[in-house]
Amino acid sequence: MKLVVAIIQDKDSNRLSNALIKEGFRATKLASTGGFLRAGNTTFMIGVDDDRVQNALEVIRSNCKIRDQLVTPVSPVSGAADSYIPFPVEVQVGGAAVFVLPVERFEHF
Repeated sequence: MKLVVAIIQDKDSNRLSNALIKEGFRATKLASTGGFLRAGNTTFMIGVDDDRVQNALEVIRSNCKIRDQLVTPVSPVSGAADSYIPFPVEVQVGGAAVFVLPVERFEHF
């Protein structure tokens, strides 16, 4: 058994949740915050039998899209913040950061 931990953008959360249910996966959703953009994320924890890991990864891959987004950089903490003029920059957001971890023991009460 494996534990699949997928960190995705909030915009993809409902679509992924519905797709996982449709494919017979049970998942726990946690609200999380990204460090780079300080934007809302959703972290899914999915217990998966070894032979279904690839299927779970395909469901995640097909439901979590990378997109371009304009963001305004955060002003510097030190230095001359008065003269700092932030210009929006385009960055890629979305997709999924996925970790597959071995599970030594699982119990359901």
